[in-house]
Amino acid sequence: MSDEIQSLSAVAAVAAIADGGLSREEIFAHYRSRAGADELNAFTWVAEQAPAQIEGPLGGVPVAVKDLFCTEGIPSQAGSKILAGYRPPYTATAVANLEAAGAPLLGKTNQDEFAMGSSNENSAYGPVLNPWDKTRVPGGSSGGSAAAVAGGLAPWALGTDTGGSIRQPASLCGVVGLKPTYGAVSRYGMIAFASSLDSAGPLTRDVSDAALFYRHLVGKDSADATSVAFPESIEIPTAERLDGITLAVPTALVDGDGVEPGVRASFEASLETARQLGATVTSCEIPSAAHALSAYYVIAPAEASSNLSRFDGVRYGLRRDESNLDAMYTETRHDGFGDEVKRRILIGTYALSSGYYDAYYGRAQRVRTVVAKELAEVFAGADFIVTPTSPTVAFGLGARTADPLSMYLSDLFTIPMSLAGTPAISIPSGLSEGLPVGLQICGPAFSENRILSAAYALEQAIGFNGSAAWGAKR
Repeated sequence: MSDEIQSLSAVAAVAAIADGGLSREEIFAHYRSRAGADELNAFTWVAEQAPAQIEGPLGGVPVAVKDLFCTEGIPSQAGSKILAGYRPPYTATAVANLEAAGAPLLGKTNQDEFAMGSSNENSAYGPVLNPWDKTRVPGGSSGGSAAAVAGGLAPWALGTDTGGSIRQPASLCGVVGLKPTYGAVSRYGMIAFASSLDSAGPLTRDVSDAALFYRHLVGKDSADATSVAFPESIEIPTAERLDGITLAVPTALVDGDGVEPGVRASFEASLETARQLGATVTSCEIPSAAHALSAYYVIAPAEASSNLSRFDGVRYGLRRDESNLDAMYTETRHDGFGDEVKRRILIGTYALSSGYYDAYYGRAQRVRTVVAKELAEVFAGADFIVTPTSPTVAFGLGARTADPLSMYLSDLFTIPMSLAGTPAISIPSGLSEGLPVGLQICGPAFSENRILSAAYALEQAIGFNGSAAWGAKR
């Protein structure tokens, strides 16, 4: 029975529970056992048992949740020492929505501290390992969620994406990751990194699972003023063809020096598959995309420097017992924050300081506006923009920790869509040297149904088999 449960997608598991062929207790016990034996350091906390009563359309299929989300009475640490052991008095709306739909909490997943990272090596609770090769990173910052799904420790997981933190680990771990339209999913209870960029979304085995999961995430929330009502219901995709669809490739961006040959070959093969399915593939220009990375690494740290000022040892989390108030602030933040978080706070504070605001933050926001305008111009003549999700496959643990710039370049293809607030999905497109490669499909705001439909058609044609990452661990 264990092998049968492991082979089921989440959609198939929901159907099996509805038909009576599988019980809620069986599927929770199966994944509770696998998560409890976690060899990837993907989890920071695992539930002892499922709730006594589980009702809803998700049927009792358990969900792993990134530790950036507050969960009432359960450790919510954001990968940081400064929140070690913190148990919030409330639950984030996104998590509450999933639980209300019948997805009990399986566990909290490891992450880069405060979602700042592309490798999951910045966690105060140790790095997450890639299930395809434990000597390599899973990507970040939602690396624990991606690794848990790819490694068969959870049927699906909730992550966050600020500059690529769902899509990039999805690519490196060979799973599906969807970044929503900004505001489509409530941020209430999601510990803030960069408030104008943060989004919550699913990491799943396949596109159908992502659609079902996403259906129960979207919606207006009175507790989040930036949330909006999604204009249509999220449908489970069924498309087999891409007839009439135009895919635009930003050639100047994709043809850059940093793209590995194996990634490029997989991307070209995906484009050929799209053509065979009836799509038209054309090129496009996004001139400001070359500046998007620089703009992001001004805007996001600037917002982080403001958001993280609340972690001062006064109200919650770590507190160094100092008689002098200034010393207490200093020692708490010195001991509680890791190097990457300190780096970004310093960058952000500098960018917002008197005399430098217009030169850095103001200019970065102008670049952001231009990026959004150029993407809108492409979407006026094409249905989607397609790129590799990551310019490389998973790299070795420690390979980039001493070179922040090379780490930041991992988000080269994902950041423009984050700046514009537009939705994008990463699906596995094949393997390079035995490691997964991701294909990113991006559309205009609130085009998630069309993105999911196109992604499903490509997924079926590509036929990627991710079970290699968990098959030996049954």
